[in-house]
Amino acid sequence: MDLLAQVRDFMRRHALLAVGDGVVVGVSGGPDSLCLLHLLIRLQEPYRLRLHVAHLHHGARGEEADADADFVADLARRWGLPATVAKRDVPAIAQAHKLAFEEAARRIRYAFLAHVASEVGATKVAVAHNADDQAETVLMHFLRGAGLAGLRGMLPATPLSTYRLLKSVSAPPLSPTPPTLIRPLLGTSRTDIEQYCAEQGLEPRFDRSNLDITYFRNRLRHELLPLLATYNPNIHRRLLHTADVLAADYALLARLRDRVWEKVVVEETEDIIAFDRASWQAQHLSLQRALIREATYRLRSHLRDVDFVHVENGVRVAQKGNTGAQATLPGGLALTVEYDRLTIAEAGYKPALEGPALPPGGEVAVDLPGITPLPDGTWVLEATLPRAWTQAEVEANPDRWTTYLDADVLKEPLILRTRRTGDRFRPQGMGGHGPRLTHWMTNAKIPRPWRDRLPLLVAGEEIVWVCGRRISEEAAVGSTTRRVARFRFQQAEKEIQR
Repeated sequence: MDLLAQVRDFMRRHALLAVGDGVVVGVSGGPDSLCLLHLLIRLQEPYRLRLHVAHLHHGARGEEADADADFVADLARRWGLPATVAKRDVPAIAQAHKLAFEEAARRIRYAFLAHVASEVGATKVAVAHNADDQAETVLMHFLRGAGLAGLRGMLPATPLSTYRLLKSVSAPPLSPTPPTLIRPLLGTSRTDIEQYCAEQGLEPRFDRSNLDITYFRNRLRHELLPLLATYNPNIHRRLLHTADVLAADYALLARLRDRVWEKVVVEETEDIIAFDRASWQAQHLSLQRALIREATYRLRSHLRDVDFVHVENGVRVAQKGNTGAQATLPGGLALTVEYDRLTIAEAGYKPALEGPALPPGGEVAVDLPGITPLPDGTWVLEATLPRAWTQAEVEANPDRWTTYLDADVLKEPLILRTRRTGDRFRPQGMGGHGPRLTHWMTNAKIPRPWRDRLPLLVAGEEIVWVCGRRISEEAAVGSTTRRVARFRFQQAEKEIQR
């Protein structure tokens, strides 16, 4: 068996290495990582590779783990390679972060490898996952209800930036460019690896915890897969074929998702991602799912999986839910249906109002003329009685936060306040008809989180301006208007111009 040629061909097909690469090799001391390191040493000269060995002691398994660390350090010395050997208290960290030991170990290990790569100037991190690991991963993700992304299994190459790392327990990367994680043995069976070690006289360490069936992956490896093999002796190969097919399908879906992302997304910050509701609903179901999943990952980069149940619940609510309906997503997120948007943000998130705002129930007396500061200190309302004005000037007003009203119909007291139960509003253009303010806000598509904070200019008992939106029929400037009152919101730090 020429495993070197097989692995070299795999790396070439997936463009895993380039001439002159710096490569950090994760070495546990077991057969897989020992085989990987030996193969890369054989490729060191033709590829002019700069190899660096990295080993992380997980703070578990006592003397056995100590011996593993010593073995790797000694191996690197004997083979003339630089090495970094470190130790983390994974059990304590897992408990502190409320993670399973295996998940905490994976995140900490990748954070450690990323830091070592940045420290030594390597662009690649090589790990020794093999074809059997891939089959187990695909089956494990299937049992957990993963979507298309999870059913691809592991990829031959992945930027480490896409992994959810416990950066708080490892030194921060020294380089802003994350290395690429590569898996040169992903197409190689465990049997071939063990045969290679025997042929090359390699004497690996064996981790007895791999036999502990209290761990989910070990139970799947030692119990479920052998059982499935009684139904189909080629179960490993079938799982690998499935992963290959789904990886290609996912790549196409991801390309389509990225293509429509800019068309569908109308707002994206660190706190919220909003889709245009009609545009999202016009997409194929596969893209609807992909968009929700991608938004969740962008807002919660620490998540490893977004399961099918969460995504389907989000899709169902986004497709059929009434305005205000919500779907729970992982990571404390929620999808909320608005009139023309679907927002994904932290549950209970209230977006900042676009412009001046009052606290719910807030009320401020307004002087005419005068300058009225709003409670948050960031906006003021300037009220003036301009001596010179024209109807054309009033009608051409381009600023939504400035309005002109008939001064002679403004009754006292003049106040700014938020909405109250039973409020009615007679908007300009409706012939004096006065619907309930809450109904008017609904029809005007004012986002629900804004309604309790939107300032209303009230003269006597009449709402004369839903600020930034519409004035009332009664207060509108017309042909009989003699005096005009101008109300203009400005940010407090800006100089008020009269």
